[in-house]
Amino acid sequence: MTFAIPFDNSYARLPDGFYTRLDATPVTEPSLVAFNSELAAELGIGEADHETLARIFGGNENPEGAEPLAQLYAGHQFGTFNPQLGDGRALLLGEVVDRSGIRRDIQLKGSGRTPYSRMGDGRAWLGPVLREYVVSEAMNALGVPTTRALAAVRTGENILREGPLPGAVLTRVAASHIRVGTFQIFAARRDYDALRALYDYTVARHYPDAADPHGLLDRVIAKQAALVAQWMSVGFIHGVMNTDNCTLSGETIDYGPCAFMDDYHPDRVFSSIDRMGRYAYASQADIIVWNMAQLATALVPLCEDQEAAVKRFTDQVHAMPDLIRAEWEARFAAKIGISEPRAEDKMLVAELLTLMQENQADFTNTFRALSRGAGRDEFTDRAAFDGWAKRWQERIADETEPEALMRRTNPAFIPRNHRIEAMIASAVAGDDAPFHRMNAVLARPFDDQPEAEDLARAPLPDEVVPATFCGT
Repeated sequence: MTFAIPFDNSYARLPDGFYTRLDATPVTEPSLVAFNSELAAELGIGEADHETLARIFGGNENPEGAEPLAQLYAGHQFGTFNPQLGDGRALLLGEVVDRSGIRRDIQLKGSGRTPYSRMGDGRAWLGPVLREYVVSEAMNALGVPTTRALAAVRTGENILREGPLPGAVLTRVAASHIRVGTFQIFAARRDYDALRALYDYTVARHYPDAADPHGLLDRVIAKQAALVAQWMSVGFIHGVMNTDNCTLSGETIDYGPCAFMDDYHPDRVFSSIDRMGRYAYASQADIIVWNMAQLATALVPLCEDQEAAVKRFTDQVHAMPDLIRAEWEARFAAKIGISEPRAEDKMLVAELLTLMQENQADFTNTFRALSRGAGRDEFTDRAAFDGWAKRWQERIADETEPEALMRRTNPAFIPRNHRIEAMIASAVAGDDAPFHRMNAVLARPFDDQPEAEDLARAPLPDEVVPATFCGT
């Protein structure tokens, strides 16, 4: 099969003020680290040799039909509004309609400077590229809506961060890159023609049954409520839930200073730039409501009766915590083997989480152990666990197959921070084997894989990763 990408670029047909057209900056010596053949097949992308793939996904050659562009958007960053952001190191190559009929973006990250780079060099180094590849693909295997990784390419160039580091380019696939911040920039500029065009485009692409801006907000709220509950159910902390990192499609996007918890604590923060804990694990449910309030604010100018619209949008946003709570309760009930939650089950879950916090129990391994009757081993205060377990066993006696439910709900494998750091160190030294091994294991997170037990082990005290970095 001849290599081809079946582009159909609808975003490029929007007005010029939505983006800047430009090509990627070529790199010295592109070499392929990874190509996601399974995802490529879903997208209808043909086959090619490694050299061709490296040239295309390293940014040295535009594939036929591509219309590279850097998208414009704004956003609240840690609560402070930045009136213009945009793709400072990324280019949307174009879109394809995949074999399921879903339109998807193909974007290069680390492809060079754009008009939105500000003081940046537009590049990415190898570590964050491999981190995003591994974590986004792991999230997909966990069943969490997410952007995907299509390719990773070394550039053959060093870039300057805390020192010289090997450069790389990631190819990211998304349902779209439309963000809350995309709406915010046109609302802030009072460019209501552009705001209307963006609204119409978003509805047509993602929510064709939305009859008006309230309908759009309802659908985005539902998607984001479910998404954040899923994050929390697998112990995931996004780290930078700025409005420019919040998609209208409801996918997880931008795996910068993200992390999966090891020992459970509701106030856990990893991001090195989140000094006030704004995006801590347990705060994510509150922040997504705040983000949806910003989207609602940007949608107000589209409504004829704006006073009435503000009231209705306010009611929609105020109803969101109940949606998140319902999603959270259903997912955590399933994690302890309960398929049909009752009102009192939330207390059973809350008691377990309190015990986990007090005993510094590993989040992932504790829930996985429950499915095989070994949860007691995760606790130092085993008598306290025994008291909880007695009540739990009495509750799940009414369930048909609680162990099976727990095994398909609680992963055995997640991308653990210390393993990611070790994988990156190996790749920087020229050994990509740990990277490929992690991808293979994490593609089957719910399966027992005895040969990979080292990847399931919680970190030893000297292996703990206390902070993660955005890598820009």
